[in-house]
Amino acid sequence: MNLLPLPEIMIEPLVRGALLEDLGRAGDLTTDAIVPADRVATTVMTAREPGVVAGFDLAALAFRLIEPAIEVTIHCPDGSEVSPGKVIATLRGPARGLLTAERTALNFLSHLSGIATATASVVTAIRGHSARIVCTRKTTPGLRTIEKYAVRAGGGANHRFGLDDAVLIKDNHIAVAGGIQAAVERARGGTGHLVKIEVEVDTLDQLDEALGLGVDAVLLDNMTLEDLQRR
Repeated sequence: MNLLPLPEIMIEPLVRGALLEDLGRAGDLTTDAIVPADRVATTVMTAREPGVVAGFDLAALAFRLIEPAIEVTIHCPDGSEVSPGKVIATLRGPARGLLTAERTALNFLSHLSGIATATASVVTAIRGHSARIVCTRKTTPGLRTIEKYAVRAGGGANHRFGLDDAVLIKDNHIAVAGGIQAAVERARGGTGHLVKIEVEVDTLDQLDEALGLGVDAVLLDNMTLEDLQRR
Protein backbone atom coordinates (compact mmCIF):
# COMPACT_ATOMS: atom_id res chain seq x y z
CA MET A 1 0.00 0.00 0.00
CA ASN A 2 1.38 3.40 -0.99
CA LEU A 3 -0.01 5.33 1.98
CA LEU A 4 1.49 8.81 2.15
CA PRO A 5 1.54 10.42 5.62
CA LEU A 6 -0.22 13.70 6.19
CA PRO A 7 2.15 16.68 6.60
CA GLU A 8 2.57 17.57 10.27
CA ILE A 9 1.41 21.13 9.61
CA MET A 10 -2.03 19.69 8.74
CA ILE A 11 -2.45 17.56 11.85
CA GLU A 12 -0.69 19.69 14.47
CA PRO A 13 -3.62 22.09 15.05
CA LEU A 14 -5.99 19.14 15.58
CA VAL A 15 -3.71 17.42 18.07
CA ARG A 16 -2.83 20.64 19.88
CA GLY A 17 -6.50 21.59 20.17
CA ALA A 18 -7.41 18.17 21.54
CA LEU A 19 -4.65 18.37 24.15
CA LEU A 20 -5.68 21.86 25.21
CA GLU A 21 -9.29 20.69 25.55
CA ASP A 22 -8.15 17.88 27.86
CA LEU A 23 -5.71 19.96 29.91
CA GLY A 24 -8.36 22.57 30.60
CA ARG A 25 -7.41 25.43 32.92
CA ALA A 26 -5.05 23.71 35.34
CA GLY A 27 -3.35 20.84 33.53
CA ASP A 28 -3.24 17.20 34.61
CA LEU A 29 -3.97 17.48 38.33
CA THR A 30 -3.89 13.74 38.94
CA THR A 31 -0.61 12.93 37.21
CA ASP A 32 1.23 16.02 38.44
CA ALA A 33 0.26 15.27 42.04
CA ILE A 34 1.04 11.56 42.02
CA VAL A 35 3.89 10.91 39.57
CA PRO A 36 7.40 12.22 40.38
CA ALA A 37 8.79 14.59 37.77
CA ASP A 38 11.92 12.46 37.28
CA ARG A 39 10.13 9.14 36.82
CA VAL A 40 10.85 7.48 33.47
CA ALA A 41 8.65 4.68 32.14
CA THR A 42 8.38 2.29 29.22
CA THR A 43 5.05 1.03 27.94
CA VAL A 44 3.63 -0.75 24.93
CA MET A 45 0.47 -0.35 22.88
CA THR A 46 -1.17 -3.63 21.98
CA ALA A 47 -4.18 -4.45 19.83
CA ARG A 48 -7.23 -5.80 21.65
CA GLU A 49 -9.15 -6.77 18.53
CA PRO A 50 -8.27 -7.60 14.93
CA GLY A 51 -8.19 -4.59 12.65
CA VAL A 52 -6.22 -2.10 10.61
CA VAL A 53 -4.08 0.56 12.26
CA ALA A 54 -4.42 4.26 11.43
CA GLY A 55 -3.56 7.48 13.24
CA PHE A 56 -0.10 6.83 14.62
CA ASP A 57 1.27 10.16 13.42
CA LEU A 58 -1.36 11.97 15.47
CA ALA A 59 -0.82 9.75 18.49
CA ALA A 60 2.96 10.20 18.38
CA LEU A 61 2.56 13.95 17.98
CA ALA A 62 0.31 14.10 21.04
CA PHE A 63 3.09 12.60 23.14
CA ARG A 64 5.76 14.86 21.63
CA LEU A 65 3.76 18.04 22.18
CA ILE A 66 3.36 17.21 25.87
CA GLU A 67 6.89 15.90 26.34
CA PRO A 68 9.44 16.08 23.51
CA ALA A 69 11.66 13.55 25.28
CA ILE A 70 9.17 10.73 24.75
CA GLU A 71 10.41 8.20 22.19
CA VAL A 72 7.78 6.40 20.13
CA THR A 73 8.82 3.26 18.25
CA ILE A 74 6.14 2.10 15.82
CA HIS A 75 6.12 -1.63 15.05
CA CYS A 76 2.94 -1.67 12.94
CA PRO A 77 2.64 1.46 10.79
CA ASP A 78 -0.64 2.85 9.50
CA GLY A 79 -2.32 0.44 7.11
CA SER A 80 -1.03 -2.65 8.94
CA GLU A 81 -3.40 -5.49 9.78
CA VAL A 82 -3.11 -6.54 13.42
CA SER A 83 -4.45 -9.35 15.57
CA PRO A 84 -5.33 -9.35 19.31
CA GLY A 85 -2.25 -9.09 21.49
CA LYS A 86 -0.04 -7.70 18.73
CA VAL A 87 2.38 -5.06 20.00
CA ILE A 88 1.95 -2.09 17.70
CA ALA A 89 4.18 0.50 19.41
CA THR A 90 6.63 0.98 22.27
CA LEU A 91 6.91 4.25 24.17
CA ARG A 92 9.61 5.40 26.56
CA GLY A 93 10.09 8.70 28.36
CA PRO A 94 8.99 10.82 31.30
CA ALA A 95 6.06 9.08 32.97
CA ARG A 96 4.13 12.31 33.48
CA GLY A 97 4.13 13.03 29.76
CA LEU A 98 3.10 9.49 28.90
CA LEU A 99 0.12 9.59 31.23
CA THR A 100 -0.99 13.11 30.33
CA ALA A 101 -0.97 12.55 26.57
CA GLU A 102 -2.22 8.96 26.69
CA ARG A 103 -5.97 9.53 26.31
CA THR A 104 -5.71 12.08 23.49
CA ALA A 105 -3.28 9.83 21.62
CA LEU A 106 -5.50 6.79 22.05
CA ASN A 107 -8.62 8.71 21.05
CA PHE A 108 -7.09 9.61 17.70
CA LEU A 109 -5.59 6.16 17.20
CA SER A 110 -8.75 4.26 18.14
CA HIS A 111 -11.10 6.46 16.12
CA LEU A 112 -9.03 6.36 12.95
CA SER A 113 -8.20 2.67 13.29
CA GLY A 114 -11.93 1.99 13.57
CA ILE A 115 -12.54 3.80 10.28
CA ALA A 116 -9.65 2.00 8.61
CA THR A 117 -10.87 -1.36 9.89
CA ALA A 118 -14.44 -0.79 8.72
CA THR A 119 -13.18 0.34 5.33
CA ALA A 120 -10.92 -2.69 5.00
CA SER A 121 -13.82 -5.05 5.67
CA VAL A 122 -15.78 -3.61 2.74
CA VAL A 123 -12.72 -3.52 0.50
CA THR A 124 -12.19 -7.20 1.25
CA ALA A 125 -15.83 -8.00 0.50
CA ILE A 126 -15.58 -6.65 -3.08
CA ARG A 127 -12.14 -8.03 -3.82
CA GLY A 128 -12.06 -9.57 -7.29
CA HIS A 129 -14.58 -7.10 -8.71
CA SER A 130 -13.80 -4.00 -10.78
CA ALA A 131 -14.99 -1.61 -8.08
CA ARG A 132 -13.46 0.71 -5.51
CA ILE A 133 -14.70 1.80 -2.11
CA VAL A 134 -14.83 5.59 -1.75
CA CYS A 135 -15.95 7.82 1.11
CA THR A 136 -18.28 10.82 1.28
CA ARG A 137 -18.33 14.26 2.91
CA LYS A 138 -20.32 12.81 5.82
CA THR A 139 -17.42 13.20 8.22
CA THR A 140 -17.09 14.43 11.80
CA PRO A 141 -16.89 18.25 11.63
CA GLY A 142 -13.28 19.34 11.92
CA LEU A 143 -11.87 15.83 11.36
CA ARG A 144 -12.45 15.39 7.63
CA THR A 145 -8.79 15.38 6.62
CA ILE A 146 -7.78 12.66 9.06
CA GLU A 147 -10.93 10.58 8.63
CA LYS A 148 -10.44 10.50 4.88
CA TYR A 149 -6.81 9.55 5.52
CA ALA A 150 -8.07 6.63 7.62
CA VAL A 151 -10.21 5.49 4.69
CA ARG A 152 -7.06 5.36 2.56
CA ALA A 153 -5.28 3.44 5.32
CA GLY A 154 -8.04 0.85 5.08
CA GLY A 155 -7.56 0.43 1.34
CA GLY A 156 -10.34 2.76 0.24
CA ALA A 157 -10.21 5.94 -1.81
CA ASN A 158 -11.62 9.43 -1.38
CA HIS A 159 -14.51 11.08 -3.17
CA ARG A 160 -14.87 14.85 -2.77
CA PHE A 161 -12.99 16.48 0.09
CA GLY A 162 -15.23 19.51 0.04
CA LEU A 163 -17.69 21.60 -1.91
CA ASP A 164 -14.85 23.15 -3.89
CA ASP A 165 -13.46 19.84 -5.21
CA ALA A 166 -15.92 19.27 -8.01
CA VAL A 167 -19.54 19.83 -9.00
CA LEU A 168 -21.94 17.26 -7.57
CA ILE A 169 -25.48 17.99 -8.70
CA LYS A 170 -27.87 16.43 -6.20
CA ASP A 171 -31.64 16.05 -6.26
CA ASN A 172 -32.22 19.38 -4.53
CA HIS A 173 -30.06 21.18 -7.11
CA ILE A 174 -32.05 19.49 -9.87
CA ALA A 175 -35.34 20.51 -8.28
CA VAL A 176 -34.28 24.15 -7.95
CA ALA A 177 -32.84 24.29 -11.48
CA GLY A 178 -35.91 22.69 -13.00
CA GLY A 179 -34.24 19.57 -14.34
CA ILE A 180 -30.97 17.76 -14.92
CA GLN A 181 -30.16 19.47 -18.21
CA ALA A 182 -30.69 22.95 -16.79
CA ALA A 183 -28.56 22.13 -13.76
CA VAL A 184 -25.71 20.73 -15.87
CA GLU A 185 -25.76 23.69 -18.26
CA ARG A 186 -25.61 26.17 -15.38
CA ALA A 187 -22.78 24.22 -13.75
CA ARG A 188 -20.76 24.27 -16.97
CA GLY A 189 -21.35 27.95 -17.41
CA GLY A 190 -20.38 28.77 -13.84
CA THR A 191 -17.18 26.76 -13.38
CA GLY A 192 -13.80 26.37 -15.05
CA HIS A 193 -12.91 23.81 -17.70
CA LEU A 194 -10.92 21.69 -15.23
CA VAL A 195 -13.86 21.17 -12.87
CA LYS A 196 -15.54 17.79 -13.21
CA ILE A 197 -19.32 17.49 -13.09
CA GLU A 198 -21.08 14.60 -11.38
CA VAL A 199 -24.83 14.09 -11.25
CA GLU A 200 -26.79 12.16 -8.63
CA VAL A 201 -29.66 10.19 -10.13
CA ASP A 202 -32.53 8.24 -8.57
CA THR A 203 -33.95 6.47 -11.63
CA LEU A 204 -32.77 4.80 -14.81
CA ASP A 205 -34.45 7.53 -16.88
CA GLN A 206 -32.39 10.15 -15.04
CA LEU A 207 -29.31 8.04 -15.64
CA ASP A 208 -29.93 8.00 -19.38
CA GLU A 209 -30.44 11.77 -19.41
CA ALA A 210 -27.26 12.44 -17.44
CA LEU A 211 -25.18 10.16 -19.65
CA GLY A 212 -26.62 11.86 -22.72
CA LEU A 213 -25.36 15.20 -21.43
CA GLY A 214 -21.79 13.89 -21.26
CA VAL A 215 -21.22 14.45 -17.55
CA ASP A 216 -17.98 13.17 -16.03
CA ALA A 217 -19.52 10.88 -13.42
CA VAL A 218 -22.88 9.66 -12.17
CA LEU A 219 -23.84 8.84 -8.60
CA LEU A 220 -26.56 6.17 -8.35
CA ASP A 221 -28.61 7.12 -5.30
CA ASN A 222 -30.37 4.36 -3.34
CA MET A 223 -31.05 2.23 -6.40
CA THR A 224 -32.22 -1.35 -6.01
CA LEU A 225 -30.11 -4.31 -7.03
CA GLU A 226 -32.70 -5.04 -9.70
CA ASP A 227 -32.24 -1.60 -11.28
CA LEU A 228 -28.46 -1.94 -11.16
CA GLN A 229 -28.63 -5.32 -12.85
CA ARG A 230 -30.97 -3.98 -15.54
CA ARG A 231 -28.44 -1.34 -16.49
